[in-house]
Amino acid sequence: MSRFSRFTRWRKTVVSRMREAGRDSGAGFVEYAGLMIIIAGIFVMIDQLGLDGLISGAIRNAVTQVTGGGG
Repeated sequence: MSRFSRFTRWRKTVVSRMREAGRDSGAGFVEYAGLMIIIAGIFVMIDQLGLDGLISGAIRNAVTQVTGGGG
């Protein structure tokens, strides 16, 4: 089998996968997994930087201002 015929078969396979109906199969899972990795990274960063107390305090202050409560 020549190198040219392998390339031709490979090219036809790639082109058919790009143009057929199933070209996006599995893309949803990959996008969902990528999003989950990014969200987990954000939570780890917040925890490692000690921002969790700062964020909860800011939320508490904002809710207090909106509701007019606090004391």
